[in-house]
Amino acid sequence: MSDAEAETRPGDAEAETRFSVKGALRFGPTLRLVWNVSPVWTIVNVVLAVVQGLLPLLGILLLGLIVNFVQVTATAAVKKPLGAAAEAAAFRHVAFLIVLAAVVGLVTAVARSVAMLVTEAQTQVVTDHVSDLVHSKSIEVDLQYYEDSKYYDLLQRAQQEAPYRPMSIIQDLMQVGQGLVTVATMVLLLLRLSWVVGLIVLVAALPSAIVRLTFSGKLYRWQRSATPADRKSSYLHWLLTDSSHAKEIRVFDLGTYFRDWFRGLRKTLRRERLSITARRSLADLVSAAIATLAVFGTFAYIAKKTIYGAMKVGTMVVYYQAFQTSLSALQQVLTGFAALYEDNLFMTYFHEFLALERTIEEPAHPMPMPRPITEGIVFDDVSFQYPETERTAIDRVSLQVKPGEVVALVGTNGSGKTTLVKLLCRLYSPQTGSITIDGTDLRELSINELRREISVIFQDYAQYQLSVRQNIWIGNIAQPSDDAAVIEAARQAGADEVINGLANGYDTPLGKWFADGEELSIGEWQKVALARAFYRDAGILVLDEPTSALDPVAELAVFERIREMARSRAVILISHRFSTVYRADRIYILDKGSVAESGTHAELMELDGVYRRMYEVQARAYQTKAT
Repeated sequence: MSDAEAETRPGDAEAETRFSVKGALRFGPTLRLVWNVSPVWTIVNVVLAVVQGLLPLLGILLLGLIVNFVQVTATAAVKKPLGAAAEAAAFRHVAFLIVLAAVVGLVTAVARSVAMLVTEAQTQVVTDHVSDLVHSKSIEVDLQYYEDSKYYDLLQRAQQEAPYRPMSIIQDLMQVGQGLVTVATMVLLLLRLSWVVGLIVLVAALPSAIVRLTFSGKLYRWQRSATPADRKSSYLHWLLTDSSHAKEIRVFDLGTYFRDWFRGLRKTLRRERLSITARRSLADLVSAAIATLAVFGTFAYIAKKTIYGAMKVGTMVVYYQAFQTSLSALQQVLTGFAALYEDNLFMTYFHEFLALERTIEEPAHPMPMPRPITEGIVFDDVSFQYPETERTAIDRVSLQVKPGEVVALVGTNGSGKTTLVKLLCRLYSPQTGSITIDGTDLRELSINELRREISVIFQDYAQYQLSVRQNIWIGNIAQPSDDAAVIEAARQAGADEVINGLANGYDTPLGKWFADGEELSIGEWQKVALARAFYRDAGILVLDEPTSALDPVAELAVFERIREMARSRAVILISHRFSTVYRADRIYILDKGSVAESGTHAELMELDGVYRRMYEVQARAYQTKAT
């Protein structure tokens, strides 16, 4: 395994830690991300940071000039009256300095307000872009990631941290840059007083930065370890608030049980988080005490020099303000660096997520997808085992699906029927054997081109909280929504009567998540899902339990439509209902991942094997109900 793979595979704790430590010291990816998304806002932010860094020096110098001039003038007036003209001239001079100070204060306020606006605008742009990257990666990664709990931990951490951390890093950099400008100007001023004062500034500012660095690492490690419990609490919250489980939770009286479980998890997480926060608060208090002692100790030193006549009152004010401002600015710089470390440490979650690699790769030079399919689909000695499991899901399966025929896959739960469909859709790749379409291996075909030629309704089909029209049209978004085609697909699936009975027909929102939505029964939802599959003009039609929720009359009508569609397509039908299965052109019986029997209904009944026993069990059940 390569170093990159070791770093990015979910669940490898040592590799994840290695990734995090290295990532916390590397800002380039985040800076490039922010610059690429919002270069103009970034430039404006930098300019504003420099301006805000210089303005404090101007304000302090003007304050010193005002105080010194007033002191000198007042002292002179005590010794000898200045006269009206001199007083007016002195006031004009002071008024001019005050106006300049007011302008500096106004510019400072304007710069601060503009910086807030720019930061907010840039934050919105960057946050939306990061969310888009998370969405893009989520739909890019292979299905196997969704069957690994470590992936969900990584996804949650990325979703929690990534949206705001990039802009937090930019703000940290602006804070550091602005602070450095202020510190540089103030230090030049303070060196005229004493180099010791500069040393005191540094010593007083260090503790808060050390506290930030120390507890950033603690919080990072805690969050990593707490992610599974946090996800479990989120899941319980969803169970308690979503409609998906509302009926069962009430019938089985599970609400209190889940609520108490949620409370326990949140109490534990809250206690652990507060423990870290309490220790950090205590450390912050100590560092603040050190800084306070340094500020007032230096103030006493400056006051003493003023009393002894070594400097004027205005100069004292300037030095005190310069010391206080430089200490604050240096703390800003140091805590900014610590914040950069913290933010970039947490950004490693996002970079880990984006670094996930696909295991199902596009061919370098894809072969053209056969259109139409003339020879059919062939599974040749195919074996497959799901990642992180020891059980073989598919064991040396060989079967064929020719265009123009309906092939049924039958077997008990876990026999491998749906897994074969996943392999056909290239959601996974077999470990051994091959799957071909007209003699071309699926691995030589473009994944997107292949999937465009497959129309599938899974057993756990999606119920989109969208309008009826959208629910059907998304079966083939490659073409503009065609009302006539949508209506025809609904008619073929037997859904048109249900839809026409809705308040707004095809414009009716389905589900109850949004305004004016209407909920359908399971059977009605299944008809809509079938319409979606029928709307897609594809050469391969895969139907996994397509009539499980339909009544016998609707089931027969749907199968007749499937038989009609099979004239120009290869159709794979997965079903436990032999009232549908026996009409197929060829039937494959799967058992523990292998093909146990195959043939037509008549051939399999004559074989007197697994198929016949399953068929007769179901037939007797129907006969029992009838009597």
